[in-house]
Amino acid sequence: MVGSSHEALHRIFQKDPTLLTKALQKVLHVPFPEPREIAALNVDLTEIEPVERRVDTLLRAETDEGTYLLVVESQGKKDERKRGSWPYYLSYLYERYRCEPVLIVITQSSGTARWASRPIQFGFRGRPSLIVRPLVLGPDNVPVIADERQAEKDVPLAVLSAMTHGRGPQAPAILESLAAALRTIDPDSAAVFVQFVDSCLADPQAKQMWRDLMTAIQYFWRHELAEQVRQEGRDQGLEQGLEQGFELGREEGREQGREQGRAEAKAEMVLHILEWRRIPVLDADRKRVAACTDLDQLEIWAQRAVHATDAAELFDAE
Repeated sequence: MVGSSHEALHRIFQKDPTLLTKALQKVLHVPFPEPREIAALNVDLTEIEPVERRVDTLLRAETDEGTYLLVVESQGKKDERKRGSWPYYLSYLYERYRCEPVLIVITQSSGTARWASRPIQFGFRGRPSLIVRPLVLGPDNVPVIADERQAEKDVPLAVLSAMTHGRGPQAPAILESLAAALRTIDPDSAAVFVQFVDSCLADPQAKQMWRDLMTAIQYFWRHELAEQVRQEGRDQGLEQGLEQGFELGREEGREQGREQGRAEAKAEMVLHILEWRRIPVLDADRKRVAACTDLDQLEIWAQRAVHATDAAELFDAE
């Protein structure tokens, strides 16, 4: 079953096709010519009705050296069936479009990357009739972008870095730099990139910290991926409100419970950001944040937590 991580790893190139060209040139050091135009094509390669074959992403790149078809495959694990599928994709596309197909595989796993990069050979040993050599993007060659200024220079590449290195020890620095860089682009594109990164973070703590960062800079809540988190907060607030509703009245209890639930969630977010950034928090400061019910104040603290070097900096202006 195809998951959200699989989809995000190749759909980012649909969102920003120029990123694929940059990945070929800068990451894989392939002298791919600069495209004049890139267009998305139908990914359905079905030739006979009972046999359905689809690539993940298919782009047509028009260059001064000719037309290329960029076939992007997202690969989560080793799958020997690809030894038959990938050569089929390339030969079928060449027959259909009469231009050069290029196979690019993207993965979050170093082991899968090594497997995918092995040539696929058909024919006699030493004299193969067909050789397919995939170009592979993965944790071992996609650059680690953990510097804010570097991330701002190329936000899509920084997104790709976060998507491929989200499981590693450098994930916190990568995500923090990307969070700052997202402020420099238009909100709609930022929201899409936020979704892609969120889908690819398999580590629960990294995913929670990413959501905390996105909440703090106001991008996370613009996108549908936050609906589940918002619903959990509403449910928690509603439950607390109903418990108090016998004394305060049902409607008043609901509203009070919602407000209390939002404040508690925001306070937890502030503490999560500090914990993720490995900033020690004194018990007194932790209690002060947890006891706060002022949503505006908590929002200010959340924004300060993203850049603070000491927990006390949250309260400096006060």
